[in-house]
Amino acid sequence: MTLDNLLAITPYPAVSAVLWLVLAAGVLYLARASAHKVIITVCQAMHDVLRLAAQSFHAAEQRLSERNREVLLAAGREAKERIIEREFDRVADSVHRDLSGYPALQRTLSESIARIEEDHQQAVDVPPDPPGWVKAVDAIAKIDARKDGAVAEVLADIHESLIKAQDKALAEYRNASRERHELLRRMMPHWRRIQQTLHRVNKNVESLLDRSRSIDRHIDEYREIVQGTERALQVLSSSSLVQFFVSALVLSVAVGGAAINFSLIARPMAEMVGGTVFIGGFRTAEIAALVIIMVEISMGLFLMESLRITRLFPVIGALPDKLRVRMVAVTFVILLLLASVEAGLAYMREILMQDELATAELLRGGEPIAQSDYVWITTAAQMGMGFTLPFALVFVAIPLETFVHSLRTVLGLCGIGLLRTVHLVLRLLGNLFLHAGNALVRLYDIPIFMPLWIESAYRKRDAAQRTAADRVADQYAEIAS
Repeated sequence: MTLDNLLAITPYPAVSAVLWLVLAAGVLYLARASAHKVIITVCQAMHDVLRLAAQSFHAAEQRLSERNREVLLAAGREAKERIIEREFDRVADSVHRDLSGYPALQRTLSESIARIEEDHQQAVDVPPDPPGWVKAVDAIAKIDARKDGAVAEVLADIHESLIKAQDKALAEYRNASRERHELLRRMMPHWRRIQQTLHRVNKNVESLLDRSRSIDRHIDEYREIVQGTERALQVLSSSSLVQFFVSALVLSVAVGGAAINFSLIARPMAEMVGGTVFIGGFRTAEIAALVIIMVEISMGLFLMESLRITRLFPVIGALPDKLRVRMVAVTFVILLLLASVEAGLAYMREILMQDELATAELLRGGEPIAQSDYVWITTAAQMGMGFTLPFALVFVAIPLETFVHSLRTVLGLCGIGLLRTVHLVLRLLGNLFLHAGNALVRLYDIPIFMPLWIESAYRKRDAAQRTAADRVADQYAEIAS
């Protein structure tokens, strides 16, 4: 039924419209109670459903937070245990190295001190003994020589002899002083040796003290991690995010290096395995080049695991030392062979490119291109890159391990954020449905405001009549009593 048909029930469309509006208002007024119940019930049901869903997501967020907390604490404990273990190994190596040299050091110090004491005893300044005839000379010098000329001559001879003896004693004293100075000069190397030895001992002791303070700090952090404090969780979370982004940056650089390596060997591989052979829509030469690069990265991972630098494969780290050393040698030899192969492929690529340029020039009808004298620089650079890049890709294992370990924490944090957002949105939608029910009830009453107003007026008048009747009944009751 169209609008024109609806307005054609009377000869006047306006009258028909008014009749339809009155009829609709009457229907809405009669169905008002049921409609209100339906609106409130539907909105309340949606609110309850969304609330249950929000509680489910909140519970999932709590479980994921607890799981992420356990992962963070476990990763932090493992990292701190590795750091503390390494610090103890360094302290043990330092103590073993220094203590093993302490007997020789003590012997050196004792010998130096003994030499110094010996030289010091020899360098003691002993005053010369006065000659025994000094008293006799003194007694003779008191004789009065003015009365006897012979005595005067004897005294003159004695005076001359005394001057000679004095000069001789002075010369001997000077020789003794020179010898003492020579002994003191000989003591200087021993003093310097003792000073250098004590300086080396002091340096070793300070190094041990620094490492002990570092161990104490790591032990305190390890204790906080074991206790699961909020500070430890915040530090581990921020550290995981930093490690994730840094390792991702290094891995992106490594991917760039692998791409360059791929471009170096893909072209000559096409000459070896055929450039027109495809496997699953991909060229066989490109797949072969990619496989070589993947094998190099795998050998790098095994080499790092064998050296116990990374711990992605606990089975390799648990191997006996003798077997690990053999594994290191085998992986290094394989890497060396692959690097040599890549250097040869890089050389072959340069030759192929020169041949292609010469062929293209001949096909254009030009003169053959003369080979440059400096073409060896390009060839050597490509060969060097082809030989170096496989060994550079070995170190991808370190950022890869950090990326894998930090990825769990980052994914957990992202999942927690997503669940928290969904929980908030569901709670907002639930409250929105709850308030929307009240709003729809009010909107439902707007078209039927006239019947509602009449109903309200009728109820007020009825209530007033009942009140008046009750008041009259009360008055009659008072009169009757």
